[in-house]
Amino acid sequence: MSQENETLKETGAESYSASNIQVLEGLEAVRKRPAMYIGDIGERGLHHLVYEVVDNSIDEALAGYCNDIYVTINEDNSITVRDNGRGIPVDMHEKEGKSALEVVLTVLHAGGKFDKGSYKVSGGLHGVGVSCVNALSTSLTAEIHRDGKIYKQNYSKGVPLTSVEVVGQCDDRGTIITFKPDNSIFTHTTEYSYSILASRLRELAFLNKGISLTITDLREKDENGEAKQERFFSEEGLKEFVEYLDENRGVPIIDSIIYLDAEKNGVPVEVAMQYNNSFSENVHSYVNNINTIEGGTHLMGFRRALTRTLKKYADESGMLQKLKFDINGDDFREGLTAVISVKVQEPQFEGQTKTKLGNDEVAGAVDSAMSEALTNYLEENPKNAKAIVDKVILAATARHEARKAREAVQRKSPLSGAGLPGKLADCSSKDRSIAEIFFVEGDSAGGTAKQGRDRHFQAIMPLRGKILNVEKALEHKMWDNEEIKNMFIALGVSIGTAEDSKALNLEKLRYDKIIIMTDADVDGAHIATLMLTFFFRKMKELIENGHVYIATPPLYLLKKGNNERYCWTDAERDMISQEMGKGTHIQRYKGLGEMSEKQLWETTMNPQTRILRQVTIENAAEADRIFSMLMGDDVEPRREFIEQNAHYANIDA
Repeated sequence: MSQENETLKETGAESYSASNIQVLEGLEAVRKRPAMYIGDIGERGLHHLVYEVVDNSIDEALAGYCNDIYVTINEDNSITVRDNGRGIPVDMHEKEGKSALEVVLTVLHAGGKFDKGSYKVSGGLHGVGVSCVNALSTSLTAEIHRDGKIYKQNYSKGVPLTSVEVVGQCDDRGTIITFKPDNSIFTHTTEYSYSILASRLRELAFLNKGISLTITDLREKDENGEAKQERFFSEEGLKEFVEYLDENRGVPIIDSIIYLDAEKNGVPVEVAMQYNNSFSENVHSYVNNINTIEGGTHLMGFRRALTRTLKKYADESGMLQKLKFDINGDDFREGLTAVISVKVQEPQFEGQTKTKLGNDEVAGAVDSAMSEALTNYLEENPKNAKAIVDKVILAATARHEARKAREAVQRKSPLSGAGLPGKLADCSSKDRSIAEIFFVEGDSAGGTAKQGRDRHFQAIMPLRGKILNVEKALEHKMWDNEEIKNMFIALGVSIGTAEDSKALNLEKLRYDKIIIMTDADVDGAHIATLMLTFFFRKMKELIENGHVYIATPPLYLLKKGNNERYCWTDAERDMISQEMGKGTHIQRYKGLGEMSEKQLWETTMNPQTRILRQVTIENAAEADRIFSMLMGDDVEPRREFIEQNAHYANIDA
């Protein structure tokens, strides 16, 4: 046994038994209303099943009983999660009258995490646990290694097929869960994405230093028959996380990452932060490994301490004396990359997606820990402190210029009577819930779209050329860009809310769906990426609230006589062309303008037949890193990314 394993808490393993498993409620309705429990029944919900099982292993790790977790995507798209924790208890549960393992696997909200003697904190946003995974799987096998024996039980759709059986002996311990999602529940896809799972495991490794997480994909093997595999392990945790996020985000302006790891009022607080010469804020917050994309009290405490401590230092240093206007909290966060992670015994979540922390006591704990650590850092690193304050002054100056430019644009909003952009062909309906706008590449395709649309609820806005790359531009330059100004005015949104001066105000948003529609070639892909960068960096609330979509025009038209079939992939083209036999004419659509208005309506704009891809943020930190890499100055990481992912794209030059 390794030295690392020897340090695991053996005494806790002995006292972890059926009495620690508390039952809160039954498992009914999970199969009837799965979206209530896992978010949705699409790709996101499918991957959430894996997270629920992995969260159980992470809970064991947080409690000090586990340091190795393995996730395997099997050849049939089933999943196996294995850990070296204590193993789920298998003794008889006194209240339920059956094995504790069966209770955990068949009763919603049953588990050791509800017993504070078993776990101090636990992850898992919904807390539905492996029982929900069991209910939504055609098959699930639990194999438990503990007390020198191997226990096994099989299930289907949440129903036990066998009792808990002893099937062998062992000299290790841990839990192995293998499950296959039910394709009658997950009707859109049951195929797991290696990259999505790998991103989450990498994130968990950064958030839980010293824990090894390995992912293996048995579906993909090299010429030697070796399966694709990655191991994620971090010795320095959040410091390495910030380095990873920051690798494509410009040049650091301080020579060491600011780091704190403390406990205040019973709340463990860990923060790592770095300043660079970029123009955007890149702050990610976590509670018990949950990415709180809507922030909350821990983020509030961090921001409050950052602003107050840096402002005090800047005032006392005399560096703000010549500044002719006030600085505000936003200025202290420009060019900042930071990760905040707290562990809370009983987190209270709120907000639209239930990812906003509401515990009041956490704000004070983070504020106190952050103020103390940052004050010490500034005093001990005067050169870095000066570089940070200089960056703040530069940000304040740029913000002042940007505000003037932005206010000039906002004064031209349609509600002010100044009118809409001339190129916008608006819809007749004023009902935002049904209205949608297409941002279309070029005047030619825009003209076709205007002729083919349903004028009642569809608006068309042609874009001329490529919009500004906001990843590398000062904000006031953005407001000088004609296309961005027109998009902003057409949407009817404004910047600034009562809570946040930089937040996007959606109260007067004019369309429910904002649809990017570009050609299926390299230029079209570049324009779509520039648009997504603009929305992600400057209008993220549109994405978070589900308003942004990408249109999916067909790649091919297959014709034989009067028979016409559209295809969206090469595989679909090959299959349909075989069905139609010899003499089939294949037309490759490179541009939207190659289609008639009728064809564009039928394939890409008609709500009854079109394919719209909704833009979501599955992993905010990873999305942030990819946008920085794709749209930043460093060429080599971008080239490497394109080479690795080129086979996913259907793009002709």
